[in-house]
Amino acid sequence: MTNDESMQFRLHPDTIEEIKQRADIVDVVSEYVVLRRRGKDFVGLCPFHDEKSPSFTVSPTKQMYYCFGCQAGGNAIKFLMDLHKHSFAEVVLDLARRYQVPVQTLEPEQRQELQRQLSERSQLYEILASTSQFYQHALRQSQGQLALQYLQQQRQLQDETIVQFNLGYAPVGWETLYRYLVEDKRYPVQLVEKAGLIKPRKEGSGYYDVFRDRVIIPIHDVMGRTIGFGGRSLGDEQPKYLNSPETELFNKGKTLFALDKAKAGISQHDQAVVVEGYFDAIALHAAGINNVVASLGTALSIDQVRLLLRYSDSKQLILNFDADKAGKIAAERAIGEIAELAYKGEVQLKILNLPDGKDADEYLHTHTPADYQQLVANAPLWLDWQIQQITKDRDLKQATDFQQVSQQLVKLLKNITNLDTLNYYVSHCAEILALGDARLVPLRVENLLTQVAPDNNSRLGYISGSSRSAFRQPQYRQTQEFSTQASKTTAPTLEKSLLEQAEALLLRIYLHCPEQRQAITDTLEERDLQFSLSHHRFLWRQILEISSDDLEVDLISKVQDKCLEFPEEMGLVSHLFQLNEIGKKEILRTPQVVQAATACMERVLREKRYRHFLELWEQTDPEAEPERWQSYYQAFYAEKLRLQELDKQRQFSLPDLL
Repeated sequence: MTNDESMQFRLHPDTIEEIKQRADIVDVVSEYVVLRRRGKDFVGLCPFHDEKSPSFTVSPTKQMYYCFGCQAGGNAIKFLMDLHKHSFAEVVLDLARRYQVPVQTLEPEQRQELQRQLSERSQLYEILASTSQFYQHALRQSQGQLALQYLQQQRQLQDETIVQFNLGYAPVGWETLYRYLVEDKRYPVQLVEKAGLIKPRKEGSGYYDVFRDRVIIPIHDVMGRTIGFGGRSLGDEQPKYLNSPETELFNKGKTLFALDKAKAGISQHDQAVVVEGYFDAIALHAAGINNVVASLGTALSIDQVRLLLRYSDSKQLILNFDADKAGKIAAERAIGEIAELAYKGEVQLKILNLPDGKDADEYLHTHTPADYQQLVANAPLWLDWQIQQITKDRDLKQATDFQQVSQQLVKLLKNITNLDTLNYYVSHCAEILALGDARLVPLRVENLLTQVAPDNNSRLGYISGSSRSAFRQPQYRQTQEFSTQASKTTAPTLEKSLLEQAEALLLRIYLHCPEQRQAITDTLEERDLQFSLSHHRFLWRQILEISSDDLEVDLISKVQDKCLEFPEEMGLVSHLFQLNEIGKKEILRTPQVVQAATACMERVLREKRYRHFLELWEQTDPEAEPERWQSYYQAFYAEKLRLQELDKQRQFSLPDLL
């Protein structure tokens, strides 16, 4: 189901409520985040931003999560919406399928179409699961004898591992699977094609199987559901490895082979190992090394890396590829998009090249699992590995080699954006270029710094005599310029900041303090105040649309459910559904806080009126229009007096409360 299709349906509140009751937030979040109990709550590393210490909290009692680092927050539905970038309806429908909740819509005429789409997605999972069983069965038949021998003899896999990974065999015939699924099992041919299992013939009518005469490796999502297949040819057929095409359920750029089996091991070892092939991952798991996944023949994407790092506090990622030239190329290709994260120091990326040009599967045929684990422990950081590649087989005593290595090292250093990392590697590269002569290190440092950042040396914090004093002036000028710009902040900007804080505080009190709701409503009406900022106005409108009978019964949950259908606006107000420690203390002073917040809101309005009347008064000629001049004077003076009264009502600083 596409986002557009799912958004056409307005789901019944009873459906949403039942899903919330059944979908425990700890269970949902723990599939993606390593959670550790802290008191009555759970904490972990936030999946929505990069952090080294956990600020992400999950509350079983409130059935909500909140990050004190990036202010992401909400319930289980909101978590999955933000994590997978899915619509509200898509997430609700997925949870409904998972927890077997009957789905209702507000418009009865839509129910039939909705059920059809729900049934279609469920059938896709069912077709893929049935296909996996078909391939496993075929492996044990006479037609699968060569495939079974290949697994047992060439790959040296035990039956236990073959069963664990649901390995199978796709028979030789062009329509074997087609006949089984369409003619025997009676699945609609269009759905079998959508699942990526058959293709229409280019000439004539009919279909043919995508996988034929291949060892089959099922690909599962993080929940263990079959979403696609990989096939390894037994003969000379090319390509040697063939993956399922992209489907509604299978996206190569967002999937990692064996993650469903490796996520616990990644959490336990606090590191993830990525290998190149299916059988490398399978062999390592069979050897008891269970924190291993395999890429699917593409460069690692940001989505895949973030998927892995959810299970590791240290964000340690080890790429294991062959040590030969092909392995080096594969490693560089696999790094792909994540190079930027490594340069920034946001991921501890290491490279493991196995000796003698072997892959992990081959290595384990002649070495113990302990040998492999020792190599993992000694794997160099990615930057160190790159430096090793640059200096490998080079004689730095030769002018040509020295110049080429220096240029490549400078190019590498220019990509490093983390200052601490840059300082370290400038020093490290200087020592390499000094060839063991400590007296040359400072000179090499200066030469590297000049080439790495010729126009902005102040970005470096390297301490070496004259270098440090030379860097201070540009840095000081930059700070001075920033201060000058800050001093030019306009009054409207300050007003917006004040208004943002005041309105947010008032809404937070309304949500969390039922006893103050009537007082807030009365105060706003008496002073004729409205929420000025669009996202606050949006939230207030959602609150008011809920009937007064519901206000005493879990208002936060009901408002949050209502807002989830508007993800963009929700992103701007989600932090209001949580309280930090300061907010919990200050919320006890709500009468004074409400007074201060409404005073701030009114003050912004009065300040605008004051400046308006003052400008009119200054532009009016008192001799030509004395009455108008006097009227404007009285108006701006009255506003000034009111501003003074409002300032007295603001007895404490709003920013301290937010």
